[in-house]
Amino acid sequence: MGSLRQWRRPAGRELVAGLLTWVALLGFVVLTYLIVVLGGAGLLGVKASPLALSVLATAVVALLFDRVQAHAEATVARAVRRGRPMPYEVLRSLSGTLGGSHAVEELPARIAKVLVEGTGATWCQVWVVVDGDPVLAATWPPQAVTRDSTGTTDALVPGRRSLPVRQGGELLGVIVVQEQDDVPLTTVEERLFAGLADQAGLGLRGARLHTELGLRVAELSARAGDLQRSRERLVDVQDHERRQLERNIHDGAQQHMVALAVNLRLAQTLTTDAPDRARALLAQQRAATTDAIDTLVDLSAGIYPPTLRDDGLTDAIAKASARSIIPVRITSRHVGRYPSAIEAATYFVCLEALQNATKHSRAGRIEVRLTGEPDQLTLQVEDDGIGFDRSTTPAGAGLTGMGDRVEALGGTLTMRSVPGSGTRVEARLPVPRRAPVQGSVT
Repeated sequence: MGSLRQWRRPAGRELVAGLLTWVALLGFVVLTYLIVVLGGAGLLGVKASPLALSVLATAVVALLFDRVQAHAEATVARAVRRGRPMPYEVLRSLSGTLGGSHAVEELPARIAKVLVEGTGATWCQVWVVVDGDPVLAATWPPQAVTRDSTGTTDALVPGRRSLPVRQGGELLGVIVVQEQDDVPLTTVEERLFAGLADQAGLGLRGARLHTELGLRVAELSARAGDLQRSRERLVDVQDHERRQLERNIHDGAQQHMVALAVNLRLAQTLTTDAPDRARALLAQQRAATTDAIDTLVDLSAGIYPPTLRDDGLTDAIAKASARSIIPVRITSRHVGRYPSAIEAATYFVCLEALQNATKHSRAGRIEVRLTGEPDQLTLQVEDDGIGFDRSTTPAGAGLTGMGDRVEALGGTLTMRSVPGSGTRVEARLPVPRRAPVQGSVT
């Protein structure tokens, strides 16, 4: 019973397949010599030279040997290996696959398929290393992806085998096979596995490049979607601010102007009949005019601060931070004048960060750092307050608005906060090379 089980194992089948193949080849050689030598001698009689017939038989064997061997191995494989090809056929098939005209993205699946067919493994996975992390490139058969086979190259799993794929010393990927239950790979199949891993380097290099490209395309698509949503939010914010500005003008400046116009017409009417009353009314309109001007100045400052337009980013932030109830220290290095969109985004991001720190941080001080570089303007607003846990605190509208402003100009906004260690907001904005650079101000 034990011997019968041993013959059923892969090692027994490999031995039987090899013996049958060699028996078939030996029979072919012997039969060829018998037919050519004996048959030739019978047909040609005494005129036939035994040496010449032997040479002819050798030539026939040499011409037909490869074809007969391939046919014999295929027949034996169907009978003994249950249709699986012989190992050398697997390697030859892989060489044809790698050297053929197959698309790069198809190679990992073809490698996995060839290995499963050659070893009889339950499944095979091909992984490629992208930026130091393994990424699953193919599984064969596709339906073999199960909960315990996906996402792992763990060699400690029973029946799990893996081999790295390298080229020029560089790790390109890993090939993983799962043996059938109680049917480990034979020595021949292990050599086949190693040979496949050695030959797969070129194919996996191309597959890795294709995978990297796919990941970059997905990343760019995600960023494009984020940018589109950011722009949509900016449009919504601009519409909201425009409507609010209309209300402010209607309820504030317009009311001042309407009242001023009405009172001036009344003063004109009273000039003849009640000059004293007209003079008193005109005196009152001087104060009303001042109020109207102040209202317009406040409105214009909310749209674009005059200090930012006239004096630049550093002075505008210094003037705005002077009203903070928390002491603010400003450091400005190599900051010049920039396009108005960049200056406005930096200014309003800084004001929003100062406002958030004032409301929530309980800080004793705030540091504002402006750093100008040839191709980038960096703003950092850091406080020494209580901080917060970003994983449990959702981003508010203020932070979202800051991110939208910065990302709309191609920049990046990051926030770092640790409970008990304060908060730092950093905005990096690309600037044109032609932007002038000035000295440092502290």
